Amino acid sequence: MTLKIVKNIIFAKIKLGSLLSEMDFISITIIDILDILLVAIIMFQLYKLIRGTSAISIFLGILVIYIVWIVVKALNMELLNMILGQVIGVGGIALVILFQQEIRRFLLMLGSRHFGKRNIFIRRFLSDSGNTTDMRREWINQLADACDYLSMTKTGALIVIARNDSVSSFTATGQLLESRISSDLLKNIFFKNSPLHDGAVLIESDRLIAARCLLPSTERTDIPSYLGTRHRAAIGTSEICDALIIVVSEETGAISLVERGDIARNLTAADLKLKLIDKLAK
Repeated sequence: MTLKIVKNIIFAKIKLGSLLSEMDFISITIIDILDILLVAIIMFQLYKLIRGTSAISIFLGILVIYIVWIVVKALNMELLNMILGQVIGVGGIALVILFQQEIRRFLLMLGSRHFGKRNIFIRRFLSDSGNTTDMRREWINQLADACDYLSMTKTGALIVIARNDSVSSFTATGQLLESRISSDLLKNIFFKNSPLHDGAVLIESDRLIAARCLLPSTERTDIPSYLGTRHRAAIGTSEICDALIIVVSEETGAISLVERGDIARNLTAADLKLKLIDKLAK
């Protein structure tokens, strides 16, 4: 009886070992989990980058072709497999051509977020940080006052306020100023006959660093038609960095605040001031 039990145990161990060896192909390691997480993060960031643009349709079309190619390959359909294989083979070059704007935005975003942060850190380190909060509240008051005047006079304006991501990459397209932020200066910059009024003002490290700067426009197709080029430029810039962008409409005088692709419209100067204090003066 004991011998029979021992034989059964040995047989069960052999069967279990055989079953485990057959399941080796689905074993999951830490590296596999990390690999899946990294792919998921990349795909999510890619979706955020092309969300709402015409590129999402192109991406879905490429995905359909790739899935069809996998099915054709599994069914051993040699002719279709050869044709689709050639298409997939040159897919890298095709992707660069089709997604050149998105790739440019992605690289610009990486450069701003990683190298720009160092630039802002150095500038803040070298500056007098003892009264930084009071200084920031002061220029926020000046900024809100200027936006109130610009709104009443229906003077168009576009103001970019850097946070963690640097906006210095846009200064090459404009005029360097490196001046203190004041209401009078902003009013004069955006005065319709001023040579600096056409473009964006950049604010970084509590300084007005440049004016008349060109900003990248969004390629999203879901933007309402009544939003003009300033609003589209504000949204496009907010998609590649964490800056706050203020827009004053030339047609209606409405004040808007754009952050991460989202736009808050029809703000009063008091509303704008509270939002800026909440997001900046901390």
